[in-house]
Amino acid sequence: MKKIIINSILISLCALYSPLAHTQTSPPEPPAEHGSSGNRDPGGGAPIGGGLGILLLLGAGYGARKVFLLRKNELEE
Repeated sequence: MKKIIINSILISLCALYSPLAHTQTSPPEPPAEHGSSGNRDPGGGAPIGGGLGILLLLGAGYGARKVFLLRKNELEE
């Protein structure tokens, strides 16, 4: 019973908090000379290809290690 009460309180708090998370003010206007050669987003166009590849390789390595350890534990038992 205690677990049900705690779960319902946590769900209620999450439901009440989510509308409050979107009450931030909008960012200020950029300076007048911003984007004078065109209307560009702040920060430019940073490539994400290299970081995405590294992230995929790390994820594949982590998955392979987990599979290896699971099979090793099955053989020991």
